[in-house]
Amino acid sequence: MQDFEIAQDALEERFITAGGPGGQNVNKVATAVQLRVALYRLGLAPYAYRKLKELAGSRLSSSGILVIQASRFRTQEANRQDARERLMAMLAKAHERDARRIKTKPSKAAKAKRVDGKKARGTVKAGRGKVSLD
Repeated sequence: MQDFEIAQDALEERFITAGGPGGQNVNKVATAVQLRVALYRLGLAPYAYRKLKELAGSRLSSSGILVIQASRFRTQEANRQDARERLMAMLAKAHERDARRIKTKPSKAAKAKRVDGKKARGTVKAGRGKVSLD
């Protein structure tokens, strides 16, 4: 995984109380991290930006802010590190280029086989018509 330089003004961290099991500690201590990343300040290439938008899904706001929430661990520092690692993984995946698709054409034999199959099916269906009493 490659490392990306991220400007500190593009990141904003908020510590919030985590939900779920954990008893009193969960309600008292703000250990969960909400990492907000301004995508426009990252200076991504257009293809990487498009792919990152696709990867982010509902975590991306209409104003271009990506929100990553990390609450897997019990300490702020561990959650902070987890959020940043997830951001780096997303950026690395966004920078992977998709292989170019090569158009293919069906061969004449494949087209003929398809037409023969359609004709055979048509004769089967034609045989299901009403029976005439001649």
